[in-house]
Amino acid sequence: MSKFENKVDFVLFVSVNNANSNGDPLNGNRPRTDYNGFGEISDVCIKRKIRNRMQDKGERIFVQSDDRADDGAISLKDRADGLKNIKDPEAFAKQACEQWADVRTFGQVFAFKGFGCQSVGVRGPVSIHQGVSMDPVDINSMQITKSVSGERKTIQDRGSDTMGMKHFVRFGLYEIKGSINVQLAEKTGFTAEDADLLKECLRTLFVNDASSARPEGSMEVIRLYWWQHNCKEGQYSSAKVHRSVHATLKDGVAVPTCADDYEITADTLEGLAPEVICGV
Repeated sequence: MSKFENKVDFVLFVSVNNANSNGDPLNGNRPRTDYNGFGEISDVCIKRKIRNRMQDKGERIFVQSDDRADDGAISLKDRADGLKNIKDPEAFAKQACEQWADVRTFGQVFAFKGFGCQSVGVRGPVSIHQGVSMDPVDINSMQITKSVSGERKTIQDRGSDTMGMKHFVRFGLYEIKGSINVQLAEKTGFTAEDADLLKECLRTLFVNDASSARPEGSMEVIRLYWWQHNCKEGQYSSAKVHRSVHATLKDGVAVPTCADDYEITADTLEGLAPEVICGV
């Protein structure tokens, strides 16, 4: 394993076409938007997809979805059971980071009754912003019906005409920003190979992610900018690096309908050039 020694910043652009990029459970599962109509994808949603991709690539993951659990554990406490007798918080954190890729990447809070360490917090080196669309998005809603009853009904009960709703973003280009901190990577044991894995997970973010709300091909990685600085602290602040990328509508385009309606460019930062990667 190679030591992670140089700060990394990244910016990811993803397109959404007739899909629910991230439903809001407090708003009827409509795609998330802010008060100005710009689309949002929560950082938790993005990390979930990254964890799934890590798992697809054979990594051990602590925070697994129930439908993807591959180790027989039925809860996080159950999965962490092998660490329950460790009483030293530093030893507990070290073991957790060695076992699970997502813990040494994003961090984790372990707070379980009956454990030798009842509360251990691990700060991960990878921080990810919520995704935000470049322009306000149009959200369409579609009323749907069931073609068959789930249970046997009497003639008075509602049957195949039971109504439901599906919501989706017509089109949106979203920007996702993130960074990798060297000092925290040293504490969790995050390696250069882990950074390469994260880069590949971002490039293939929507592989094996299709669902009724996100049909295959409806969400796509357009471009990934990956800056590797030449020092621990970074040659420039993350904010300045992230601001150096721009996605603007091309001349004559009033309402974007596809990623080609945008011109994506990056300002030149002296001594720091990004690796530019297209999606799958």
